[in-house]
Amino acid sequence: MRISSYWKAVVAAVVAGSGALSTALADDTVTAAEGWAAGIAVLAALGFTWAVPNRQADSTPRPQ
Repeated sequence: MRISSYWKAVVAAVVAGSGALSTALADDTVTAAEGWAAGIAVLAALGFTWAVPNRQADSTPRPQ
């Protein structure tokens, strides 16, 4: 298995987690609910990104 399939999920999880945490830090505190939401966002991004396969390269030439 190529490493690109792992990196796709890792980048999606980092982006989802950082987005949730940056929203949570708008008031300079992170509550328990905001922490749970960030964790769930990371897990959801990992799961959904891992479930979607990478697009296969098309071997037929496209008409121009």
